[in-house]
Amino acid sequence: MTNSLDELKSGKLIGSKRLKLACGLSDFPEEIISLADTLEVLDLSGNKMSELPDSIASLKKLKIIFFGNNSFTEFPKILASCPALSMVGFKSNKIECVPENAFPPLLRWLIPTDNNIKTLPKSIGECHLLQKCALAGNQIKGLPSEMANCTNLELLRLSANALNSIPNWLFELPKLSWVAFSGNPAAHKVKVVNDLDFFDWDEFTVQELLGEGASGLIYKAIWNTKNKEVAIKVFKGDVTSDGLPDDEMEVAVVAGAHGNLVPVLGKIENHPQNKIGLIMELIPPSYVNLGNPPSLVTCTRDTFSDDVVYTGKQLLKIAKSIASVCCHLHSKGINHGDLYSHNILLNSNSDCLLGDYGAASFYDVDSDRAHCIERAEVRAFGCLLEDVLNVVDQSSFNDKFCSQSDNQWKGLIASCTTSDVNARVSFSELLTQLNAF
Repeated sequence: MTNSLDELKSGKLIGSKRLKLACGLSDFPEEIISLADTLEVLDLSGNKMSELPDSIASLKKLKIIFFGNNSFTEFPKILASCPALSMVGFKSNKIECVPENAFPPLLRWLIPTDNNIKTLPKSIGECHLLQKCALAGNQIKGLPSEMANCTNLELLRLSANALNSIPNWLFELPKLSWVAFSGNPAAHKVKVVNDLDFFDWDEFTVQELLGEGASGLIYKAIWNTKNKEVAIKVFKGDVTSDGLPDDEMEVAVVAGAHGNLVPVLGKIENHPQNKIGLIMELIPPSYVNLGNPPSLVTCTRDTFSDDVVYTGKQLLKIAKSIASVCCHLHSKGINHGDLYSHNILLNSNSDCLLGDYGAASFYDVDSDRAHCIERAEVRAFGCLLEDVLNVVDQSSFNDKFCSQSDNQWKGLIASCTTSDVNARVSFSELLTQLNAF
């Protein structure tokens, strides 16, 4: 809920834990400091602010702060003095400089997506609790070696930057699982051999909106010349927290066909607003998301509705399917980058489809780092299994349809998530183990 400046100034919001103001603010309202005893979440996105007062450090209980779509040109160093601050968002500002020692001590989640940052401070290596870092859409040319000390880092978005090299230590971080690095000079380039055909936008009758993601809108449509219902994803065209739409489209083409991928039928052309888009098979409404995205609390781990329960038999079918599709993608040098339950569609027969290539990146399968890139995604697979296992009915492991045990699954998860990246199993080895379950 968005609050009003009048409510804040009148004192009506005293005792609030959350505050959201979007009213063209150029300056930080000092009345916010009156909430110091209780305020935990502050959202001042969509204003015109460019600096913060030193008094913000008195917000001792502040945990989460958002300043998206403002006018900051420098990351405010005063935030390092906020003792409880763990999540910091400055998406779509004009930040060019991030000073040394500007990060709060308990930082877990950093989001300066879509700015003009060229270098990261060496002091980022002191962010030992950092789990999630979204840096896509900047001008970063290199990563400081000190960042190798961020050993709790699990999700990293480096897409659409100016990286001339990607250091090997990155893929050796013990917890790195979800990483995107496309759209950089250093990114591996592929030659699209079997490109898709283009079809005119006027060949389709667009019906209702099915969904919206970070990179685009998905519509149900009738393909008039084929009398066929399809889905059309129209890309927004802007950099997202994951990367660039053009890279996503290219991955979708190269990925090709697999039983657990949504079939891509072609590309659209002559969109009235010159947007790019993909034509895909329409997924039946019987398919639902396996899980829900992470919350502000879980940070990097997916969530599930309270009424969701799976069986051991379902878990095995899901695990085999996703391991198989990951084998397929990595054989083509594609790192999905967002291997999560919320990107998997499931029907009542436990048939599943992996979607969303927004964070996907190409890599050279013959390079020295290929082994570690795959094993980073193997850790994501292990986290996926663990998340689903947590909502499996334990009694289902004892019925006649399921011969696995909870301990077997935990052993497999451990082999996927061990801190020694080189010691992890590959997706093909995982598939062999799962077929023997």
